[in-house]
Amino acid sequence: MHIVIMGCGRVGSTLAHILEDKGHSVAIIDQSPEAFRRLRSGFRGRRITGFGFDRDVIAEAGIEQASAFVAVSSGDNSNIISARVARETFGVDNVVARIYDPRRAEVYQRLGIPTVATVRWTADQILRRLLPEGAEPLWRDPTGAVVLAELDTGHLWVGEKVSALEEHAGTRVAFLSRMGEALVPERDSVIQDGDIVHIMARADDLERVNAAVAARSGEDA
Repeated sequence: MHIVIMGCGRVGSTLAHILEDKGHSVAIIDQSPEAFRRLRSGFRGRRITGFGFDRDVIAEAGIEQASAFVAVSSGDNSNIISARVARETFGVDNVVARIYDPRRAEVYQRLGIPTVATVRWTADQILRRLLPEGAEPLWRDPTGAVVLAELDTGHLWVGEKVSALEEHAGTRVAFLSRMGEALVPERDSVIQDGDIVHIMARADDLERVNAAVAARSGEDA
């Protein structure tokens, strides 16, 4: 595939190298020529100086032949405008934009433009390590109504069947993380020591699920 990247910062340059190593052709755009110093000396892709939302610049990058467009500059406005130009003007279906403001990211998700809210994602990852208790969202659908969350089941659920946990908490287990690998459980699968349980649930139901798991653990204790 041919892929156009706007932004030659750490993320953009890393993506360019990975994609090129996978055999794809890459064009990378940045308003500063100095940014291209982040690219390795053997980088074979095109380097275009300019703004990714400028139609002439994006055309020079080969957007008309592109299968995907990625906007990862340091500006939310630049990223979303260039993503819309790529999709609405040049008809690129596979478009992703990095948005620092999570509230704006949710709006653009609903408009059909996939976004990565960097700051919110990083903060959530840290919080899950600092405050492991309870169900913490790993992913939300564009409407925010459905979430994928880690559920701290406690050691008292070790040895219990997944079906028992689902029935007791009134939720659905999506998968287990076991020794660094993901496992899609059967209903008679047994939770083992060290397993991380991931559930799919309504966002407004997480508090109830947490309470149900905590109440059961308290009864057994």
